[in-house]
Amino acid sequence: MGHAVGDVLGLAAGVAVSPLPIVAIILILATPQGRLNGLLFALGWVLGLAALGALMLAIGGSGGASTDKHPATWVGALKLALGALLALFGARQWHRRPKDPSQAQLPKWMGAIDRFTPMKILGLGLLFSAANLKNTPLTIAAGASISSAGISVPQQIGTLAIFVVIASLGVLAPLAVYLLMGDRAKGILTNWRDWAGQHNVAVMAVLFFVLGLKLLGDGITILAT
Repeated sequence: MGHAVGDVLGLAAGVAVSPLPIVAIILILATPQGRLNGLLFALGWVLGLAALGALMLAIGGSGGASTDKHPATWVGALKLALGALLALFGARQWHRRPKDPSQAQLPKWMGAIDRFTPMKILGLGLLFSAANLKNTPLTIAAGASISSAGISVPQQIGTLAIFVVIASLGVLAPLAVYLLMGDRAKGILTNWRDWAGQHNVAVMAVLFFVLGLKLLGDGITILAT
């Protein structure tokens, strides 16, 4: 199980560093129902990652993701394709990054986040984790890695749980600060929000490219052996 955890740690860290969802939960925490909405957003995020990861485990199990503890060819091809996709997105994001970070703008819908219903907040968490240009490929790759690691089903579930916990740290950190510090957290969260909003595109570009190269390397290694 240890080697499976090692394979997904980098992918989980890549999911955890998600500036826009971090900005979203900070804005959510500033709403009148900040505590409830923050918990719902975090729940949606965790459920999205867990569901997508579990789906990949099921596909990997039925698709013979590993043979004698060696990843199947389709796992290598999948990682190769996901890696190429992420690298291309990284190059595109870098080209689009604002030259002056202070000129970066958040999506317009974020201005209406204080009017979102609890169900919309929950759905937003799901979308940010399971239907995201960065997080979706990384979670799919993590599920494929776990299913091809040649470990038992309970160990697969445990490894996926570790992945989800680590991948959720970025979103859970503002929530934890808010719950533990109350009104005193306002200044800290405002600084986090401003930094994440200004550097979102550049951070995403670097993550896309670096993690894309990692998946490309993993895919080539699997296909070459």
